[in-house]
Amino acid sequence: MKVLHTADWHLGQRFVGGHERTEEHRHFLEWLVQTVREQQIEVLVMAGDVFDTGSPSNQALELYYSFLLQMRDTGCRDVVLVGGNHDSPATLNAPARLLRHLRVHVIGCVPDCFDDQVLVIDNAQGRPGLVICAVPFLRDRDVRLSVPGESAEEREARIKQGIADHYARLAELETVWQLKAAGLPVLATGHLYAAGGSPSDSERTIHVGNLGQVTAEHFPTVFDYVALGHLHRPQRVGGREHIRYSGAPIALSFSEIDYPKEVVLLNFTPDGLTINSLPVPGVRRLVRFHGNLDEVLTQLTTYDNTDYPLPAWADVEIRSELSQLEVAEQLLKVIEALDRGQLQVLNRRHFRVAAPRLLGQEEEPLTRSLHDFTEREVFVQRLEAEPEEDRPELLRTFDELLEGM
Repeated sequence: MKVLHTADWHLGQRFVGGHERTEEHRHFLEWLVQTVREQQIEVLVMAGDVFDTGSPSNQALELYYSFLLQMRDTGCRDVVLVGGNHDSPATLNAPARLLRHLRVHVIGCVPDCFDDQVLVIDNAQGRPGLVICAVPFLRDRDVRLSVPGESAEEREARIKQGIADHYARLAELETVWQLKAAGLPVLATGHLYAAGGSPSDSERTIHVGNLGQVTAEHFPTVFDYVALGHLHRPQRVGGREHIRYSGAPIALSFSEIDYPKEVVLLNFTPDGLTINSLPVPGVRRLVRFHGNLDEVLTQLTTYDNTDYPLPAWADVEIRSELSQLEVAEQLLKVIEALDRGQLQVLNRRHFRVAAPRLLGQEEEPLTRSLHDFTEREVFVQRLEAEPEEDRPELLRTFDELLEGM
C-alpha cells in the first residue's frame, strides 16, 4: 500500500497586508495531483489545517473541491482528511456523507461514535490493506472535563493524559488489534504539538500550557506510522522515523523561509515500511533583507528572482543611526524603482542604533508596526493595566479563546 502524508495547507491564508496565496496553493495542489499520479499513490492522508480559517473564502473552497475532483483521475483510491485547529469541524463535515461516495473520508472532529475514527482501507484487490485511526485535532472537550479552580499544572497534566488516553483507547479497539494481528499495517493521524518540535511564528498556540508535553511514548506501538500536522517544519518526533510532521507545503510566515517543503511517501510492504520525503517545488520566494541601510538597499537593487514565476515578497529591517525620516526617504526611493513583478516589499522596520557617543546603550525601535505583534503579545501588553494576581487566569482564558477561533 503506497500512502502520501501531507498537512497544513492553510487554504485561503492571507499574508502580511492581506496578500492572497491562491496562486501558490493552486500550484501546490496541481503538483500534488501530478505527484500522486506519478508515484502511484493509493491513499492520501491530510493531517489537518486544510483551511486557514473556520470560514474559508469561496476561492479556498473552490481549490479544495477542485482538488478532490481531480484526485478521482489519479488512481488514488482513498483520501483521508482530518480537521486541524484552524479548521471548522462544521465546514469540513458538512459534505462528508456526499464525499464518502468519492471515497473521501472526512473526520472534522471526534465523532459521536468513537469507533468511526477507525477506517479500514481496501487494497487493489478489494481486501482490507490498511487501518487508519483518523484522529483530528483534539479540543479540550475531547480530552478532559473542566475542573473549576484547577491550577495550570493540573490542567496541563489532564490534557496530556487525555491525549494519551485517546490514542490508547483507539489502539485497544477490537477492529484495530485484530487486523494488526492479521498482518495489516496501522496508521494514525494527529494534529498536535509534540515534545521537541520546532515551531514557527505562524502556528497558532494549541492546548495552551501543554506545549511540548506530548511525546513519542504517548503513541501506542500498534501504530506503524503516525502522520502529524500542526508544526510547519518537517520533523521527526523523539527521533522516531515513523512519527513525523510532514510540514506545510508553502512558507506561511517569514520565519519559515529556511524550512524545507515536502510531503512524505510511505510504502507498506510485507517486508515492512519504507519512508521517503519528496520536496515540494515553490513558485514564490519569501526573502529577508536585514542589515544597515547600505546593505539593505544593495540587496534590494541586486535581487534576482529568476526561476520563480511569482514576485518575491520581502521583509526589510534596517538598523541605522539615521532618523526615521532619513531612512524612509532613501528606502522608499529604491522600493518605488523596483520591478513589482519581481519583488515586493511587504514588511519594513527601522531600528535606530546608538550613535558612537552612546555605544553600550540598549537599542530601541523607532517604529514597530502592529503587524509585528501577535494577538497574544497585544493582549499581554493590555494585561499590564490589570492587577497582577488576575493576569494568569485572564491570559489562560484568552489563550482558550484563540484556540477555539
